[in-house]
Amino acid sequence: MFKSLLINKIDDRYSTQIAEIAESELPQGDVEVNVDYSSINYKDALAITGHGPIVRHFPMVPGIDFAGTVSASSHPEYQTGDKVLLTGWGVGEKHWGGLSEKARVKGDWLTQLPAGANSKHVMAIGTAGFTAMLCVDALLNHGIKPEDGPVLVTGASGGVGSIAAMILATIGYRVTASTGRPEEAAWLYKTVGVEEIIHRSELVSPGKPLQKERWAAAIDTVGSHTLCNACAGVRYGSIVAACGMAQGMDLMGNVAPFILRGVTLKGIDSVMFAKEKRAAIWQQAVQYLPESRMDSLTTVYPLSDAITVAEKLLSGGIRGRAVIQCS
Repeated sequence: MFKSLLINKIDDRYSTQIAEIAESELPQGDVEVNVDYSSINYKDALAITGHGPIVRHFPMVPGIDFAGTVSASSHPEYQTGDKVLLTGWGVGEKHWGGLSEKARVKGDWLTQLPAGANSKHVMAIGTAGFTAMLCVDALLNHGIKPEDGPVLVTGASGGVGSIAAMILATIGYRVTASTGRPEEAAWLYKTVGVEEIIHRSELVSPGKPLQKERWAAAIDTVGSHTLCNACAGVRYGSIVAACGMAQGMDLMGNVAPFILRGVTLKGIDSVMFAKEKRAAIWQQAVQYLPESRMDSLTTVYPLSDAITVAEKLLSGGIRGRAVIQCS
């Protein structure tokens, strides 16, 4: 028997609790992992609280990422004792996830831990940091350089936003952080490394199709009008990497930035990102986000606190990354 966070729905009654589960109940997979750490992401919080249609079938163990040690394997790439991590692939949505002492998954979904990293470190980075690294990588591949000017990061107090801002600052970019939490200003300046903070109210309402060219590029974690205003405010030939929808999935914008300024809108998906490219992105993430820096962004909680942490995250009460110790 082992402990898991378990979501169930019976007769439209949604419930989440810590449960004792037998190993025989684990879903099919060719690799079994003793989970050391998982984390609480925005998607996890929606699933745990029932505030969003994340879970595809019940019962479900949430947790869209985890890291731990292989305890059994019939997959050719993994042996007992290997240190592995997982993000994406629908885990925690349609296949039992990482908020558990044990997990059984397809080996093709796993990635070996990057050199020099441990389970806590990679979960401090987690899905949020992996997504943030993909966003920054999109800007780098587009040719955006630090000397080109400031880069806008929206939702900068959240998991993806704060890590994206930290990576950019580490590389040498000047970061303009958009946030609705002005009380986090000192933390954003001193710990994350941003240069300027604007209130999210500047971006959340419908704006002009083309606005003053304020930023060399943008990373948007919010969506809706915020994304449209980011596109309208970046410079000619620039790029906006979009990876979130906290404000909404709608895109009530205008084609003017794309046609008249040659702006590129790059969608970032970390769930189904190619397996063969993941190791390189993770190695970049570990390089730019050493454990000593991630500690300042991260709070570790026991598995028993996962429900409370999820509720706090949705209400804006979590700063940076919330890591769950599972074993």
